Amino acid sequence: MDAHEHTKMRGLHAHSKWQAIVTWVRTHKRITAAMAIVLTCLLSAGAYALFAPSPDSPIKVPLTHEVKKKKVEQYYSPLTGLPVANEAATKSNVTAIMIENSPDARPQSGLQQADVVYEAIAEGGITRFAALYQQQRPELIGPVRSLRMYYIDWTTPYDPAVAHVGGSLFALQEIRNGSHKDLDQFSNPGAFWRTSDRYAPHNVYTSFASLDELNASRGYAQSNPQPIARRTTVPGGAVANQVNVTMSGPTYNSAWQYDAGSKTYLRSQAGAPHTDQEAGHISSQVVVVLKAQMNSVMEDGVRENYQTTGTGDAVIFAEGKAHGVIWHKENMRKQMFFTDKDGKSFPLPRGKTWISVVPVNNGGDVSWQ
Repeated sequence: MDAHEHTKMRGLHAHSKWQAIVTWVRTHKRITAAMAIVLTCLLSAGAYALFAPSPDSPIKVPLTHEVKKKKVEQYYSPLTGLPVANEAATKSNVTAIMIENSPDARPQSGLQQADVVYEAIAEGGITRFAALYQQQRPELIGPVRSLRMYYIDWTTPYDPAVAHVGGSLFALQEIRNGSHKDLDQFSNPGAFWRTSDRYAPHNVYTSFASLDELNASRGYAQSNPQPIARRTTVPGGAVANQVNVTMSGPTYNSAWQYDAGSKTYLRSQAGAPHTDQEAGHISSQVVVVLKAQMNSVMEDGVRENYQTTGTGDAVIFAEGKAHGVIWHKENMRKQMFFTDKDGKSFPLPRGKTWISVVPVNNGGDVSWQ
């Protein structure tokens, strides 16, 4: 058989095989369909394994727009540095109230709710408080007493309305010059009253129901207080669980005992707990002792006069620790600030703050352990 015939025989043989396959498929349609389905599934699985992303690879879906998280604004009290509900709370009216501290005035009302308290000597070694309120509005405050010039210097940066019963010559000249919000009892007797359980002059009281109404009638709708710089925590410091503040004598000297549970200092005065008549034991998260000169020339020859501007030493107490710093105040309108011994800014810890101003040239001092 030559090559041509051989090739022809191979073609006939292949054709016969193909014909046999076609015949078998036609006579076994169900089996053929099942085999086709299985083959299709196997091919699909293989293609997915080859081209699908790995399990650890994120599936990238194109976005038609970028999704941005809404920023939640946080507001802080300009007096304490503590969080408040909204911006309006930071601008609500600030009121400063002069509160007496002679033995006949104790226990006082409303001191515990104050955001900031300034303590200094009014005359004859007797201390007095300028209590500033913004976030809390106690129902009863007093006994209310007269104003001194240095309290105006310390409180003016808070842009407060100032409630008082008269005052020293310099204080009245300043508070009535039109640049302050004056709530003198002498001009506004309806916002104050005298109680019958104490004798004059230790029995003048007021309330925020009365003061808010008076503020509104005067157009004192809000304040623009300058805050003292604050921060959440203060590193370092010396242990200060017990703080002793010398103002003038045993009746007016005070002590602060740190309570770790509440992270506050509990105040004592004249050797006993200092209490608020309605709110109980007076406490503060931050205690500041300013050392300042008491001027040798007293106002009217009777009333004390403090150094309120310039610089001086101070000690800040918070969370059971003491921090020696320097206080600075440029003028009446500018807020006080603090630096460390190297001149770096030293923000106060956040919290209710009590500031005692001790006369360093007249025996005033502070110690702790």
